[in-house]
Amino acid sequence: MCRRRRSIIVRPRPKDRVISATSEAIEAALAAAAAIDDKKGLDIAVLDISELLVVTDIFVIASGTSNRHVRSLADEVEGKLKAELSRRPLRREGREHSRWVLLDYGDLVIHVFDQETRDYYQLERLWADAPVIEFEPASAEA
Repeated sequence: MCRRRRSIIVRPRPKDRVISATSEAIEAALAAAAAIDDKKGLDIAVLDISELLVVTDIFVIASGTSNRHVRSLADEVEGKLKAELSRRPLRREGREHSRWVLLDYGDLVIHVFDQETRDYYQLERLWADAPVIEFEPASAEA
């Protein structure tokens, strides 16, 4: 029997780190994280990289269990941000293979991986200095 991992990545945050991303980017990131959680996405991480990278404010990183699931998660994020916040991605990458789908909204970048690809690239490790924006999955509330 296959066990699914449903957790949120939590790292201790140094006390001198503050969230400096815009409120619009944070609102969109939390909506995207909720959309991923609604479709049973795994290991959702929301990182404020605004002080580390000049081209965007926030990364949302998540995993799906299969290529079809990865595509479904990306579609759900796109639909929710369009419906609730009237936001459309500036660019989409990786949808044809669905191992790593990237949705670029300018101030927000969504990364949805299959587990093997996420383990290989380890974006959380690469951006370990970024403050974590707290996101409480709905599944954790139940």
